[in-house]
Order: sequence, then structure tokens, then C-alpha cells
Amino acid sequence: MQVPVRCFSCGKVIGDKWEEFKERVEDGEEAGEVLDDLGLEKYCCRTVFLSNVDVIEEVGEHHLS
Repeated sequence: MQVPVRCFSCGKVIGDKWEEFKERVEDGEEAGEVLDDLGLEKYCCRTVFLSNVDVIEEVGEHHLS
């Protein structure tokens, strides 16, 4: 799933923060601290990031083989 441009519940723009979140978490930072630093304080916005599963690469691999 791609991260939506806006939060489904409150409408806050969140899509522009996904890449930084993903990179920082992959570099070993705690997800909660990164979300705080990015200004995502509401549960609804945080849930979008924490529940997102980036499957586009997996789908591409299955399609090509």
C-alpha cells in the first residue's frame, strides 16, 4: 500500500513524511521518536505509518518471475 497524501481520519498532510520516516527507522531509530520528530502526534496519523506494509517491491518480484 502506498501512504496516502492525507490522513484518512483527520485530513492532515502526511504523505510527504513517509520517505524520511522509512529511512530513519531503517537506520535504527525508534519509530515513535521519529513520528514525534516529524510532528505526527495524533493516533490516526501514527497508525497510518505504523500499519503500512510496503509491498510494491514484493509484488514487482512476483510479477517479473
